[in-house]
Order: sequence, then C-alpha cells, then structure tokens
Amino acid sequence: MVGSALFALGSVPGFGQLVGADTVNLCYFVGAWFFTGAGFIQLVRSATPAELESSMPGSAVRAEWLSAATQSVGTILFNISTTSALFAHTVAGERHLVWSPDAGGSIAFLISGAVAFVAYSRSAGRCVDLRSRDWWSVLVNWVGCVAFGVSAVGAFVARDGVTADAVAANAGTFVGALCFLVASAIVLPGARNR
Repeated sequence: MVGSALFALGSVPGFGQLVGADTVNLCYFVGAWFFTGAGFIQLVRSATPAELESSMPGSAVRAEWLSAATQSVGTILFNISTTSALFAHTVAGERHLVWSPDAGGSIAFLISGAVAFVAYSRSAGRCVDLRSRDWWSVLVNWVGCVAFGVSAVGAFVARDGVTADAVAANAGTFVGALCFLVASAIVLPGARNR
C-alpha cells in the first residue's frame, strides 16, 4: 500500500510541476522498492511453485505461484526503471534504461493479473463472485495492471526524446496506483471483519 501511495502521489496531476521531476522520480524510486518487498512477500506466501496433478503424471505450475513470480519480476523491472530515471539524462538512457524496463514490468504485471484470475477461479471454484473480497481485489488489481500498461504505452520515448503521450503516461500511473492501493486495502485482515 505504501508503494501504491507513493506512485499515486508522484502522478497526481500538477504534482510534477509543483515539486519538479527529481521529486517525482524519487517517489517512484522509493515506491518501487515497497512494490518489490510486497511482491516478494506474496511470492513467499504463495508456497511451492508446482503441485502434483492426480489426473496426469508429473506436476503443474500453480497459478497462484506463477502470478506472484511474474509480478515479482515486474517489480524488479520497475526498480531498474525507477532507479535509472534518477540518473538517465540522455534520450538513449531514457529509452533503454527507463522506458524498456518500465514496459517489461508493465507486461509482467498484465500477465500476473491475468494469471491471478486463474488462481482465484481454481481456489474458489468459480470465475466470478461479487460477494468475495478476494475476487474484487483480483479485479481491481487487473484494472491497475491495464492502467500501468496504458502508462507504459504513453511513456514511450521516441528517438527525438519526445514522450508519446505524457497525459496517458501520468494518468495510467495514477489510476493504476490507486487501483493497487484499493486492491490491497480490500484484502487487509481488518477489512475482512467489517
């Protein structure tokens, strides 16, 4: 939730003009480390990567573990991107050290979010359950993954250094961060008792 809040703060409309790009990049840098910590905890809590299949010989990769592992890869790519954003002051640096890992992280989040639906449906025995906090968390998280994907497309840096769509990049980050914040809040242990 802390990482999401920092990403949301960094992308609040007008915040960058008020405090400058260095402060925004610092918000993203620190937020990305919180994302990575949370992703690691989720990966550890997802247990073993494989499960024995009674219907066939061998084992299969568990969807919950695959979702967490893919998300963790995405968070590491965001760490590379946000760290590079602090130091990359050339167009080539922005394209290869900031945008490329950002796009890769966004793709990993999209894959992770899609696999989370599989993990949920396997554990719950159904694809949709409007009364389930877990289902809502998966759905809101997926919307956040899509918003981060929009952000990555908008943040593409052309050879001349111009960003494809700065508004889409910023709005996608803001919406995605809010979604990740809400998705986390939905499944807080205290929220389950309400």
